[in-house]
Amino acid sequence: MSSVRDTKTFNRTAQFAEGWYWALPSRALRRGKVKPVQLMGRDLAIYRGRSGRVVAVDAHCPHMGAHLAEGRVDGDALRCFFHGWRFEPDGACSEAPQLEQPPRACLRTWPTTERHGLIWVWTGPEPRLPAPCAPELEDVPVRWAHGNRFVKGTHPNVVMINAIDAHHFNTVHRLVVDLDFETTRENAHVITFANRTRVPTTRWLLRQIGRFYAGPLTYSMSYAYASSGTVTVGPDLLHCHILFALRMTPEGHTEGQTVLLTPRRRGPLGWLFDRVVLFATKLVGNYFAKGDTRIFQTIKFDFQTPTKADRSIIEFIRHAEEQPAVAWGTWAPVEATTERPAGRALPLADAPDAGPRDDEGAPREVEVERRAAEAVGA
Repeated sequence: MSSVRDTKTFNRTAQFAEGWYWALPSRALRRGKVKPVQLMGRDLAIYRGRSGRVVAVDAHCPHMGAHLAEGRVDGDALRCFFHGWRFEPDGACSEAPQLEQPPRACLRTWPTTERHGLIWVWTGPEPRLPAPCAPELEDVPVRWAHGNRFVKGTHPNVVMINAIDAHHFNTVHRLVVDLDFETTRENAHVITFANRTRVPTTRWLLRQIGRFYAGPLTYSMSYAYASSGTVTVGPDLLHCHILFALRMTPEGHTEGQTVLLTPRRRGPLGWLFDRVVLFATKLVGNYFAKGDTRIFQTIKFDFQTPTKADRSIIEFIRHAEEQPAVAWGTWAPVEATTERPAGRALPLADAPDAGPRDDEGAPREVEVERRAAEAVGA
């Protein structure tokens, strides 16, 4: 079993958690068009058939390796530009000009879905859950708007844990509430951290703000696998929801798209009210992102000294380590039982020199894990 510092998947570049990863905005792919996409190290051709269905296939033709994004959409199939071979949505070759029978060639296809104006690709054979959404909105009609698209100079997992780093809200964002998270494992692949502290009553203004909360200050973060997260904030009468769709770049950094979410209200006034809520949600997200950007551009994450204040971060790391993992580029499953030499780790995405290992480093690793166990009460 890996420690919170010597991890297999968390903050690693050689492998990542299997899951839904955003490929491109839905509006960027019109009917009858195909786009080249590199996602998590793998080259894909993603096209929208005449019926509107989105299909993702490995980018290179099994005949001679031509890039299929150079081809054209033919009905709901994709035809290679080089020799005209036609591939159906299931990947099977159905036609090859100048051949009486199509060859027994097949493209690898990947599950796709569209949600919140994004095209998502599942990095395994069969999806285990639907594409991510805020837990409160799973079973209701949703209105969405795309927020900022961004690049951060650190691994997506490090960007994720920032949202549950309770103490940084006081030091970086000057929040007057001391957040304390309660952890709920919704299932094997989804974990939620919800604040359980109330607004302080030490000042008149805080007492007025506290009137809008029957219980704790609303702030919760829900993570699907270890690939995306949704944050919910706001008073009891009106919650704001932001989805963070993240993916790793070849450099081990983060490319992300924020999606603003709210329940869909009826009628013209409902539409107008929804737009106001989405705009306010964007302002909230921009406020918190502003201070964090400085950290993400320079951090070299290396979890050397866990404390009790880091309990939620430790729980997320362990959650990420429990997820089925696939290899960068090939998307081949990584066996959870793979043994690695004691004290040795795959390269950290943000710490190429992670310090001493082997006999010299073993006592440090033991101390790190001891502190992590104390933090979560293990």
